[in-house]
Amino acid sequence: MKKLLVVVALFVATLSNAQKGHIFLGGDVGYSSEKIGDAKSTNFEFAPRVGYMFANTWGVGVEGSIQNIDLAGSPKTERYKIGGFLRYITPITETFAFYADLGGGYQTYSVNDAKGMYAFFTPNLSINVKHGVALNFSIGGIKYDNLDGHNDPRQERFSFDFGNSFNIGISKNFTL
Repeated sequence: MKKLLVVVALFVATLSNAQKGHIFLGGDVGYSSEKIGDAKSTNFEFAPRVGYMFANTWGVGVEGSIQNIDLAGSPKTERYKIGGFLRYITPITETFAFYADLGGGYQTYSVNDAKGMYAFFTPNLSINVKHGVALNFSIGGIKYDNLDGHNDPRQERFSFDFGNSFNIGISKNFTL
């Protein structure tokens, strides 16, 4: 019997009243736990983001990620990511906005000193709460990554997970 507990994705970065010259902060905090029979695995991730709106609807940013994975019977592993993204945001009303992030970067994985690249496209909905604070919602996206280790064959993953995940976050924007 398989049980999956996911407490996912706080702080999906965006701003709902995007304006040129604003800085936005956000990111992800996630935890998952899975148990299959007597074997249990846990996963924790912290992934901050910061960006700059260079036009009213366009922004750029950088992101990083630290992920700790504990699989039963295996040593703990860590994954690190650093990359950038391009954001397009369009207000729907004063309260709601749609945005999409397209990005990629470099990643390392402690198992066999694996290194590789990743890329993603994620559409989101943002609700402006007050004073540049927004609640953000996503139901998945498109992701690709690869890893090359010293003694392992090359790993490549492609996922199209619209409707298979649900993320809720909060973000804040600042005027320069």
